[in-house]
Amino acid sequence: MAKQIQKDKSIKKNKRDESLSLEPINYQIILAGFVIIVAGYFALSAQPWDNPIALNVAPILLVIGYCVVIPIGIIFRRKKTEEVGTEVGQQ
Repeated sequence: MAKQIQKDKSIKKNKRDESLSLEPINYQIILAGFVIIVAGYFALSAQPWDNPIALNVAPILLVIGYCVVIPIGIIFRRKKTEEVGTEVGQQ
C-alpha cells in the first residue's frame, strides 16, 4: 500500500516538472507576432477607408498575428539534441 502511494506522488511530481518555460526564441517569435499585429493595425488605419490594403491586407495580418504567430511562440519548443561526436569519430 505504501509503495502505491509513493508511485502516485512520483507521477504527480513529474507532471509538475513539465511547466511552460519560455526560452529566448519563444520571446522572439512572440515579438514578431506583435510586430505583425501592429503592421495590421497601421494598414487598417490607411486612408481612404475603402482601399484594398485596409479591406484585405489588414485583416489577414491581424489573423496571422493573433491566431498563428503568437500561439506558435507560446507552444514552440526546441528538440533536445544528444552528442553524436562520440558515436561517429571516436571509437
